[in-house]
Amino acid sequence: MHLSYCTNVHAAETLDGVIGQLDTYALPIRQRLGSDVLGLGLWLAAPAAAGLAADPGARRRLRSELDARGLEVVTLNGFPYEAFQAPVVKLGVYHPDWTSRRRLGYTLQLARVLVDLMPDEASYGSVSSLPIAWRTPWDGTRASAAYGHLDELARGLARIETETGRTVKVGFEPEPGCLIENTTQAAELLAGVDTGRLGVCLDLAHLAVAWEEPAEALHRLRAAGVPVVKVQMSAALQADDPIAAAGVLRAYVEPRFLHQTRSRGGDATDDLDTALDEKTPGPWRIHYHVPLHAEPVAPLTSTIPVLRTAVRELLATSDCAHYDVETYTWGVLPAEQRPRDAGGLADGIAAELAFARDLLTAERVTR
Repeated sequence: MHLSYCTNVHAAETLDGVIGQLDTYALPIRQRLGSDVLGLGLWLAAPAAAGLAADPGARRRLRSELDARGLEVVTLNGFPYEAFQAPVVKLGVYHPDWTSRRRLGYTLQLARVLVDLMPDEASYGSVSSLPIAWRTPWDGTRASAAYGHLDELARGLARIETETGRTVKVGFEPEPGCLIENTTQAAELLAGVDTGRLGVCLDLAHLAVAWEEPAEALHRLRAAGVPVVKVQMSAALQADDPIAAAGVLRAYVEPRFLHQTRSRGGDATDDLDTALDEKTPGPWRIHYHVPLHAEPVAPLTSTIPVLRTAVRELLATSDCAHYDVETYTWGVLPAEQRPRDAGGLADGIAAELAFARDLLTAERVTR
């Protein structure tokens, strides 16, 4: 089993910037945890991925820099294409989608890079990707293009395995508002793909926001033959009485990311400010990744109970080996919860990883 944290929380988008963040964040985090090795769920923006894929020397350099700091990479986050920490991201994160050859090329470049970064003992590498596309617009022409690209993706991954002897799998990440929002849609829309190489990246915050019950969700995927190739350990924001908590919730309204909001009753809005303005009845779960180890300000809570249940079910029923902590929202948390400097962010990520490590260890011991 590999536990990592996702580096899309950092803004670096060039190879030099990625290497620089290793000393600023990753190495201090490893030292805070007292670990010999720290896993990174590396995010490489499209220009950096293209440069690395075309230059074996650059890949050797990055692997050497990782090894020198006691860092390992078995998974890459291939959902954001670039500019993920820009002032405004919102719907831009879903472009280019799987109707575009740019998305196909980027993902295969990531796979090519990953085989040279993985430690020798890793049984496979994983790349997470967006769940095909945002739900609109969608028609037969776009569907034909997307599924054609998924077929090409599977063939490309097979070629990489033939050439290198290393297996890379791609997991499509169900997310609120997208073509694949939940495991019901994942089971339906991914059942016909090459499930030996393609599957699901299960983000546990997204699972909670969809109000899915973990055991049922995992059974649904197994029944459809769709594997979980990667798990993102994340928690969403919850408001049992959003009208009463509106003043506290307003502090979470921010311009960078979408915060899709779903009520237990089935009401759906694509951003938190809209849900607040419309006074949608609660309870709500909100696509706002909050730190795993720290409860939000009362009366808000997080979906950590869903995460705990999901981890228990995953360890009992899945052979997924990649668990990645993905709290990319540290920089947009309400001001009083935001880290003040790089050291504060390293402290927070280390605390999240310690929480995840302890949870995984405890659940494995009790099995």
